[in-house]
Amino acid sequence: MRHDVLILAADLLRREEPFVLATVVRREPASSAQSGDTAVITAEGEFRGWLGGSCTQPTVLREARIALQDGEPRLIGLSPDPVAAPRPGVVQFPMTCHSGGSVEIYLEPVLPRPHLVLFGVSPIVRALARLAKAMDYAIDVADAAADRNAFPEAGRIWTDMQAIEAPAGRRTFAVVATMSDADADAIQAALKLEPVYLGVVASAKRFAPIRDALLRRGVSAQALDRIQTPAGLDIGARTPEEIAVSILAEIIEMRKRDAQEDGPTLAAPTMAEARDLVCGMSVEIATARHSAEWEGRTYYFCCGGCRERFLASPSRYLSTAGSGSAR
Repeated sequence: MRHDVLILAADLLRREEPFVLATVVRREPASSAQSGDTAVITAEGEFRGWLGGSCTQPTVLREARIALQDGEPRLIGLSPDPVAAPRPGVVQFPMTCHSGGSVEIYLEPVLPRPHLVLFGVSPIVRALARLAKAMDYAIDVADAAADRNAFPEAGRIWTDMQAIEAPAGRRTFAVVATMSDADADAIQAALKLEPVYLGVVASAKRFAPIRDALLRRGVSAQALDRIQTPAGLDIGARTPEEIAVSILAEIIEMRKRDAQEDGPTLAAPTMAEARDLVCGMSVEIATARHSAEWEGRTYYFCCGGCRERFLASPSRYLSTAGSGSAR
């Protein structure tokens, strides 16, 4: 793997920014790609690395964007005749490089870790920090008494609740378990993070006066109604570790449900596309490098070869043109 690709991937990981790692896993001559060739595709569409000729890039970029949206890896194949020899588990696309050959590329989305903010220093918070760390959550702890020795798992420790902030572009989950009179302040601070999940470790009886106090402070009833209390699935949990398991199970259940009902958790811009009249590939208009004007309309192509073949005989290809081929 090229050093610049490794450096970029490591930098994106450090900054918790999403990207796709693309690797050539199979090739047939005369593709210029070699097994093991690798590239990184960022959420903004930056392409760094080598996967063969530039004619593969439009397909890779489009499929990488979809992988970032649904969070699922995929194996794509590009060949001169993609319908001739279908293979289970491989999504086939036409290869338009003049060199011919075929290539299969594995696309692995690397997404930011779920962000969990824990309020308090109670045994439940400590158990949550340990378990969530094992599940690869990014953890922050907020409490005036929190310190690094008690929470080695935490990325950040906030002793001033007014200074708490959530990372931009990431979903935040929050749990309040101060088990003290500080619950109301912690809940108010947690709500400012606009978490997709906010659980409070408190019985309905104990939460009622906390809710009343927050209403008097001006917190909306709608925001308070979204709080999960008591936090966690009802599995008969008793110990701090069992309660932590029940809370993380509730978060997992919500994440899976949201992924099914609402679609991707990481939004990516929708790109307008046109169909290459020569090879049939979809081409993103905003990033298309090859286009041609003909009779007052613009046509887009995946590569220069397709553009030249179109210009040599426009009537041949326009006879089968679709409405999405030009703008």
